[in-house]
Amino acid sequence: MVLSHSLWHSTTSVGDWPDFEKLNPEVFDASFTAAMAAHRAEIAAVAGNAEPATFANTIAAMERAGRLLSKAASLFFTLAGAHTDAALQALERRLSPILSRHSSAIMLDAALFARIDDVFQRRAAIAVSEELSPEDLRLLERVHQDFVRGGARLEGEARLRLAEIDARLSELGTAFSQNILADERNFVLPLGDEDLGGLPGFVRSAMAEAARERGLSGHALTLSRSIVVPFLAFSERRDLREAAFKAWIARGENAGPTDNRGLIAEILSLRAEKAALLGFPSFAAYKLDDAMAKTPSSVRSLLEEVWGKARDRALGDAAALQALSAGDGGNAPLEPWDWRFYAEKRRQAEFDFDESALKPYFQLDRMIEAAFDVSSRLFGLSFERLSEAPTWHRDVRVWRVRNADGAEIGHFLGDYFARESKRSGAWMSALRGQHKLDGGQTPIIYNVMNFAKPADGEPALLSVDDAKTLFHEFGHALHGLLSDVTWPSLSGTSVARDFVELPSQLYEHWLTVPEVLERHALHVETGEPLPQALIDKMRAAENLDEGFRTVEYTASALVDLALHESGTAPADPLAREAEILAGLGMPREIVMRHRAPHFAHIFSGDGYSAGYYSYMWSEVLDADAFEAFTETGDAFDKATAEKLRRHVYSAGDSQDPAVLYTAFRGRMPTTEALLRKRGFAA
Repeated sequence: MVLSHSLWHSTTSVGDWPDFEKLNPEVFDASFTAAMAAHRAEIAAVAGNAEPATFANTIAAMERAGRLLSKAASLFFTLAGAHTDAALQALERRLSPILSRHSSAIMLDAALFARIDDVFQRRAAIAVSEELSPEDLRLLERVHQDFVRGGARLEGEARLRLAEIDARLSELGTAFSQNILADERNFVLPLGDEDLGGLPGFVRSAMAEAARERGLSGHALTLSRSIVVPFLAFSERRDLREAAFKAWIARGENAGPTDNRGLIAEILSLRAEKAALLGFPSFAAYKLDDAMAKTPSSVRSLLEEVWGKARDRALGDAAALQALSAGDGGNAPLEPWDWRFYAEKRRQAEFDFDESALKPYFQLDRMIEAAFDVSSRLFGLSFERLSEAPTWHRDVRVWRVRNADGAEIGHFLGDYFARESKRSGAWMSALRGQHKLDGGQTPIIYNVMNFAKPADGEPALLSVDDAKTLFHEFGHALHGLLSDVTWPSLSGTSVARDFVELPSQLYEHWLTVPEVLERHALHVETGEPLPQALIDKMRAAENLDEGFRTVEYTASALVDLALHESGTAPADPLAREAEILAGLGMPREIVMRHRAPHFAHIFSGDGYSAGYYSYMWSEVLDADAFEAFTETGDAFDKATAEKLRRHVYSAGDSQDPAVLYTAFRGRMPTTEALLRKRGFAA
């Protein structure tokens, strides 16, 4: 009980809630020690049970085990990503291999697996005798598969080696992530007024706030995406664009203590060895065996189908941008740090559309309201702001979430602004997941963003891409909040990696539904709605740079796949990266969205390793899924929304994802809707 008292406490406003004021490395250290000991005892009781193995005394008993550890881990890794410091990072480096070995010891417990396997082999009879539901059987299947994939059938030295590999990989992933954060935090380029030519007011404001936070006067260019990307699009100073771009793509590749190149080589080598131990020809084959895609060849087929069309489009766009540069009197070849700048000029020239003109209509607070409003119209949800609820940082906001009948279904937290203590990117996670076991619990879900924080008293304005990111992550949040399953292991986003992006990418579509724009895209000063003329220009120009966006993403996905597709890891991953790109005919004017030294999706852990393709795989699903609404003529069609909630947002991993999607749509999709969405359809 020490852990529960130390990390969570009961409050009058939100009930059982993290005790953020008391969280520190010493408390976490003691809590993890106690929680792991408790978990080991719980697992030992299951494995050593003298009674014959049943679903109830083995599978269900395992689901009840480890709750204290789950509470500690969810809190700790929330802070490690969203609000860390040197002391927490040191503890993270020390804890990562310990937690990995703890998990490995369970997966490799021969007595425990013997009971799981016994139940699995007798599942037909047990389903009848214990009256198991389809969800119970799904849990049994997933637990058994997880143990097999975790090495439960290995013997002797192979078992020990697998545990060592997993522990070392956890160390390397932690170091990789912390190195990126250090490089991003350490790059600050002070700028004077003479350096701000071409920058709109929102960029200048964000850079002024970045300087203020760092104790500097004037303006500061940082590697926060919400600063560096618009800087590259608008700055008239080509030398500064070059400096910013080179620093941006060099994260993790700087000589010294933050150099990730050696870590990448070791990670790839250990992953290849792990796959071989488990009987797979490559790590990609191992990872994809438990995904919708199933095989590397099916992933490659999808990516290559899109790659050719995107590359052709990008090469044509590069020629157009080079011509614009020449028209400005430039005689140098178009470089990667020029692309966004001249793409913006082209947008203005061809469509009379300045993307910065949209900014005043996409205020952060109104976009949060828009995301909530869409969930209300689709699913009947309501959100009550809880201004006094404690959080890990003063910028974090908390809402109580209710169903249409007024019943509380969970809490949602939003952490929207970039800061030095937060890793880059945007993500969703849970302080507590949903389940209905033993009385159940409601979820506590959070979103983390890295939008530029405005100066005090000024509103936070978003780009359209920022607003899409907000909707994307809130789609993930709804996947957690609307979860309605019995078993914790099947809850919320605990689904196949190439299915998990469906709820998030699908939700992005509602941002630009006319009713949503009319109600929420209001000018920050006048309150007037976004003019239809500007909407028309936005829609006309939305696929203008799709070649660039698709090439930078698809190149990253193809490199990820290739790095993990061989049974032998490359000795020099960056040389292999260059070789892969050359083979693809990568346009020289475009750089991968995530180069290997800062490709956190695939090297900070193995969640998206050999799986970065999943965004496009899910886009095939989401493009087709939204057409289910457009076919009705109503983006908020009640019957379609009810099926979407039941079979996608609430279902967790209670059934195979292909079964769930087919239950919603009536069939599996083709790539046609995706190609139409990206403007590549014939």
